[in-house]
Amino acid sequence: MKIRYNSPTVLTYAFLSAIVLVLSQFFFHSLTELWFAVPGKGGFDPGRIRSWVTLFTHVVGHASWNHLLSNFAFILLIGPMLETSYGSLPLLVMIAITALVTGALNVLLFRTALLGASGVVFMMILLASFTNFNEGEIPLTFILVLALYIGRELFNSFSANNVSEFAHIAGGFCGSLFGFFRSPKRSNV
Repeated sequence: MKIRYNSPTVLTYAFLSAIVLVLSQFFFHSLTELWFAVPGKGGFDPGRIRSWVTLFTHVVGHASWNHLLSNFAFILLIGPMLETSYGSLPLLVMIAITALVTGALNVLLFRTALLGASGVVFMMILLASFTNFNEGEIPLTFILVLALYIGRELFNSFSANNVSEFAHIAGGFCGSLFGFFRSPKRSNV
């Protein structure tokens, strides 16, 4: 028996996020803040390349090991199934679009910085509910997952915490759109 790199997009994403956290915690203490956190409203400078880069890279940066592990527990569980169903490149594109959407909305609507993969987690959770999707049908699993996960985030958004429930909701919205418009049965697997 041998170990296989079975999910290149998901595994590379996980390893890259862990490397960034190690580098930030032990060697370059401002790395995450500078390159892996999208600034909030007023902090985005359209004249700086770094501002544009962080619209995508914020999903790689994490504040702590607990933050990273809580996100990647879901990504490593759900991601390989999605990568098998949709393909590595399409999943990478979905992750990039979700990063851009959550980052841009944060810049436009909120004053606090955003970092972490939780928007991607919610994209994957909602997208996973479409794996048994047949054209002309709405999966009951999608409705239940939408009600449970997004409903919880709407409820939690009224409490004071350091969690961006809006990024979760936006990520879930992206996953829903990907699920409706890109069925795994129509994709090149």
